[in-house]
Amino acid sequence: MRIVLVGAAGKAGRAVHELMGARGHDIVTVGRTSGDVRCDISDQEQLARMWERVGQVDAVVSAAGDVPYAPLGELRSEDFESAWRQKALAQIDLVRTGLGHVSERGSFTLISGIPSRDPVVSGAAAATVNGAVEAFVRAAAIEIAPRRINVISPSVFTESLDDFGDFFPGFAPVGLADVARGFQKAIEGAATGEVVALP
Repeated sequence: MRIVLVGAAGKAGRAVHELMGARGHDIVTVGRTSGDVRCDISDQEQLARMWERVGQVDAVVSAAGDVPYAPLGELRSEDFESAWRQKALAQIDLVRTGLGHVSERGSFTLISGIPSRDPVVSGAAAATVNGAVEAFVRAAAIEIAPRRINVISPSVFTESLDDFGDFFPGFAPVGLADVARGFQKAIEGAATGEVVALP
């Protein structure tokens, strides 16, 4: 299977790359500053050039998306706009522009995160855009068949507790190996329109 992997240099992206590569898939890595193709998927022109270079694939995986964490009283409109553009709209555009590049029974797998279902203090922007991604996946699934689309919604990564653990007090973390297996389930499985919650 030929897979384009956006956000391949991030923690989740590296874990997905390692697992799916070991399973014999042909991975085309995409990143803002590294990878087989350099692309910021929030930029329409770069996204169009990415598809020109990548061509036809069997699966599209996104493990990318930046969101600010700050108390609601400190978040500005610009912070929500940035979160929307970087995490939600970028992934929506990845799907929208990629439909003609994915095989008839291929798939898209996006990423959201636990704040959409279990909000935390300082996580309003993350909760908002993660919820939007999940709603988009459910809606898109009924329109793009037989192509499939799912979204992985992980808790805080075990490997990121030093950086983000204080934002998620008492939350059960999820290891990157389990996150990668969640992506594997979405890519190699048969489900569509699902939010794969981890753990």
